[in-house]
Amino acid sequence: MKIIGLLGGMSWESTQSYYQAINQGIKSQLGGLSSAKLCLYSVNFDEIEKLQHQGRWEETADILASAAQAVERAGADFLLICTNTMHKVAPQIQAKLNIPLLHIADATAQSLQSQGITKVGLLGTRFTMEQAFYKQRLTQNFGIEVVVPVQEDRDTVHEIIYNELCLGKIRDGSRQRYLEIIDTLHAQGAQAVILGCTEIALLVQPHHTQVPLFDTTAIHAQAAVEMALS
Repeated sequence: MKIIGLLGGMSWESTQSYYQAINQGIKSQLGGLSSAKLCLYSVNFDEIEKLQHQGRWEETADILASAAQAVERAGADFLLICTNTMHKVAPQIQAKLNIPLLHIADATAQSLQSQGITKVGLLGTRFTMEQAFYKQRLTQNFGIEVVVPVQEDRDTVHEIIYNELCLGKIRDGSRQRYLEIIDTLHAQGAQAVILGCTEIALLVQPHHTQVPLFDTTAIHAQAAVEMALS
């Protein structure tokens, strides 16, 4: 079994989901008391979040690249960044490593393709929904058309992530707003919706809606299990 490297803490609420999903995946494959071999470096998200909202992305890249190098030195065979947004600086992180980085958008796109999805809605932080680093990868590398909510809805999705989900607050009213936004994306032709922030699955789950949901945390974790056992 390969050793999985996790770069987490963004937020720890969703990193906890990664740890659980990966270990459950290994156990389901190997049985018995099997669990994952992994190294986890959990950063202080408060520091990262402030730099994000100040647009100081290169400084976040330096922090995460240093953390990723520590994970590599600890013996990891490959790395996952346990957040969608910080894949904005994935190229800078990969450039500092000698081990492969398992990209969350690639794993998600492959899952979408396996289900025949060619047009998908995307929910996530404002950075993920509005900037090119995530949407462009899906479109250019996998031919998947991406639609995002209108400005007002993007603001709502973003604020709920940072002010509630990253703090472990799960509110029925916020779930209802997300479901309304998901329905709107579906009405615009999206065949499915990507939960493109690792905290969103804490709030919205498949039984809440008839629109197919692609949980990036679960998809990324399963891809890690498959890579670890390959």
